[in-house]
Amino acid sequence: MKKYLLALSVLSLALVGCSKKDDSATFVDKTKDAANTAVDKTKEVAGDVADKTKEVATDVKNAVSDKLTEWKLTPSDIGRDLEKGGRIVRNKTAAAGEKVASVADNARIVTVINAKLVGDTDLSALKINVDADAGVVTLKGTAQSPAAIGKAILLALDTDGVTQVISLLTVK
Repeated sequence: MKKYLLALSVLSLALVGCSKKDDSATFVDKTKDAANTAVDKTKEVAGDVADKTKEVATDVKNAVSDKLTEWKLTPSDIGRDLEKGGRIVRNKTAAAGEKVASVADNARIVTVINAKLVGDTDLSALKINVDADAGVVTLKGTAQSPAAIGKAILLALDTDGVTQVISLLTVK
């Protein structure tokens, strides 16, 4: 009887061991499936994000292009103005309720415009001096091209609190 119980115990342990191996194999398979699903979903989301980023970049590029045209800041517009005497002035209609800029506002305007210039690969804040007084911004210095001057004026004019930009920029 002891031999029979011993044989039955060994057989039971062997069966339990087999069952655990199957459970382990199932667990590994489930883990692999879950990991593959996560990778697939991550690739899908990354693709969606890339598409959306391209779409937003195109929208921004179109908006900038529209403003360059609207405010007469295209390279040909700037070139004509430079031929006339080098002083380029563009005005922006103040929004209803917009107040006249204070000294603190002038400092903020200069800081924001300088940050925009630094953030733009075509422009350099080191070559463009920005001054502001009561919402009127004056740009002095040099730029690489009439297109760069137009872009600098656009960045300045498209800043809250700015009502006019006077460009004394010259092409280097």
